[in-house]
Amino acid sequence: MHIEQLEYIVKVAETGSISIAAQNLHVSQSGISQSITKLEDELGVKLFKRNRRLGAVPTNEGKTLIKKAYEVLMKLHEFKEEAQSYNTVHTGNLKLSSIPGFMLFLLEPLSAYKKAYPNVNIEISEKTTQHVIEHVQKNQIDIGIITIYEDLLKKGEDLIFEVILEGKMMVAVSKTSPFALHKTITPQQLMTQNVILYNGDYVKRFANKLSSQFGPLNILFTTDNSAVIKKAIVEGLGISFVPDFTLISDPEILSGEIVPIELIEYEQESIGLGWVRSENNHYSLNTRKFLEHFKFYSRMLTHSPFNV
Repeated sequence: MHIEQLEYIVKVAETGSISIAAQNLHVSQSGISQSITKLEDELGVKLFKRNRRLGAVPTNEGKTLIKKAYEVLMKLHEFKEEAQSYNTVHTGNLKLSSIPGFMLFLLEPLSAYKKAYPNVNIEISEKTTQHVIEHVQKNQIDIGIITIYEDLLKKGEDLIFEVILEGKMMVAVSKTSPFALHKTITPQQLMTQNVILYNGDYVKRFANKLSSQFGPLNILFTTDNSAVIKKAIVEGLGISFVPDFTLISDPEILSGEIVPIELIEYEQESIGLGWVRSENNHYSLNTRKFLEHFKFYSRMLTHSPFNV
């Protein structure tokens, strides 16, 4: 058995065609076909059904073994990558995406990571939680930084989540709001306020649960533009909801223009700050090194006065 044979069966399974796999791998079609046949003979298992109309279709046994072959290739890639990191300048790409509320939070770990690995190209995008997950599943990004909650963990079979910090939602009000002096607000008092909702899965879910228990909220508007939400809060047009673990990095919070207050007399479920990646995507050295910086900075948040 050779590594090339594992690469061949994985690529044929991905493309559904021996000829397309041969083109992608820059080898002959007959070479791939003969190599797969030899592997099947060695294993005593038929990996593919050849069909003129459907192409090369994995058998039931083939599906299981091809997945194992993919895992072996990923581990081999990580092994080579780790070994090369000791002898060469660290290069490559890091593609990550974050929900808008976390973009400022990422500045410090990204800055530290870039300082440690200046030759790595970093691409960052800002998306809703659902779009982050879709891009992770399509292997368009290496890692997604999102708010994690229980129902989200059930959405993807091939997704790996890790919660770095746990917290709860706070209510963000203008410094001129009467509630800013009291530092707390009840669900009944929320019903008297204009609410500006961020267009994200968890925030909408949080608002819907409140409404189901205490009546409809007065929604002023919903948007995925966090800058607009903060400007509206500062000007006293409404209030909004924000996870407590994002507060330490928010300039409007730090300046006192926006005041985070606690929602009392309401039992919340825990939410988490964390990351998501695809089980089917290569867990690159760049990704692992960035997560080390991300986790280190996240632990610093445990000293935040806003953390509960």
